[in-house]
Amino acid sequence: MQESLRLTQEQKLVQRLSPMQVRYVRMLEMNSLEMDEAVRRELDDNQALAIDDSVTERQQTEDGRDFTESSEELQRKDYADDDDIPYYRLNTNNYSSDSSGYDYIQPDNSETLYDNLCRQIDERDISEDVAQTAKYIIGNLDSNGWLQRDLMLIIDDLAFQHGIEVPEDIARQALKEVRSLEPVGIGAKDLRDCLMLQLNALPATPTNYIARLIIADHFDEFSLKHFDRIRSLLKLDADTFQKALDTVLNLNPKPGASIGNSQTDNRSQQIIADFIIDIDDDDIRITLNNNIPDLHIEESFENAVARMEANARKRQEQGREFILSRYNDARDFIDALKLRQETLFAVISAIVKIQKEYFLTEDEHNLRPMALKDVAAITGYDISVISRSTANKYISTPWGILPLRFFFSEGVGEGDDEASAREIQAAIKQIIENEDKRRPLSDYLICRKLNEKGYDIRRRTVAKYRDRLGIPVARLRRTSQ
Repeated sequence: MQESLRLTQEQKLVQRLSPMQVRYVRMLEMNSLEMDEAVRRELDDNQALAIDDSVTERQQTEDGRDFTESSEELQRKDYADDDDIPYYRLNTNNYSSDSSGYDYIQPDNSETLYDNLCRQIDERDISEDVAQTAKYIIGNLDSNGWLQRDLMLIIDDLAFQHGIEVPEDIARQALKEVRSLEPVGIGAKDLRDCLMLQLNALPATPTNYIARLIIADHFDEFSLKHFDRIRSLLKLDADTFQKALDTVLNLNPKPGASIGNSQTDNRSQQIIADFIIDIDDDDIRITLNNNIPDLHIEESFENAVARMEANARKRQEQGREFILSRYNDARDFIDALKLRQETLFAVISAIVKIQKEYFLTEDEHNLRPMALKDVAAITGYDISVISRSTANKYISTPWGILPLRFFFSEGVGEGDDEASAREIQAAIKQIIENEDKRRPLSDYLICRKLNEKGYDIRRRTVAKYRDRLGIPVARLRRTSQ
């Protein structure tokens, strides 16, 4: 058999992103604190980038806009589909050398958060009742290490689901043990409580005392990054206030995330609202919440590039590559940042459009089923852009700070009649509240009632949601009255 070599030509279309587009995709993943830090770092690293001091009133997207239908009139970006973009996540070290009041556990990726905390409980000299109750409480912690369930509901769970009667004083002692586990902040009920647990564990110094005041008395202003207002209320000089603020920013808002996850360690991200919603009657105002200054290209670099373009001989001058490199980097950074702001505003405007009834009423029953594809359909962006724009970001509403994922709900059923799991759970809760307590409804009968209301749901799903709501089975709900 005679072998031969054959040369063939093949055309292949490959999409490559420009440096500015790569920056843009990376910026989308950053929350407000990460973006602030990225801007400061770029200002330090690139002499061609400068703050525009001539702008006294920022006229950019984060100044806030009224929500209108025109917010959805956006064009799809050609580079939104970005399969060849490397994974990027900015991590910051939230622990400083001054945090001597802590003894942080180094993560052991071979054990889960539950195993780690239960091991600490086993090492303590406490009664068996307290230890077992503490382990059950640990099982109710979320991935952040927070306990967002009411202690009395946990006591009811032990009684109804496991037949274990736990006195309230034992349960409270067990909760106290959980809240003293490491890393500090475990067992907190919310972000404010988590930060206070860590601040209370620090040595008693003037700086730490001020840090406690910031969270204890001015948490809402802190969440909105109204730092100047807090400093004014506390009547502190800039240096004293900054030291206390740095102490707070060095805390860990997600103590549970550093255990049992190979992608995390003792680095974490401070949770501060990325968007602010203000409501006046039926008007909804959206603001991007950050401290990003107005940026421009430094004048000497502008002039140098202009001279190069005007005079061919100047193109050979020493330092040409350095000047052009810094100039192009600065221009790309400014363009990517502007595009990021526009994209984030478009995405949050679409979310507000879909969930408008919820924002106007604060009623979770008015939350509509919403997926990434729904926001993509309104904005014209690719789903990957929507995913990056909403990941690890929070929104401040008049009734509190919520993660953007709160507004995205899983579906139940098929086709166009899909209903959100949250809506189903609310309906189950209402049916059980209105049932005859002498003859409580079984999961099958609850399922029948939901089907009559138009929900395409099965009995097993009803049982799952009932358990998630902490509601016992029918026989345990029966009363003689």
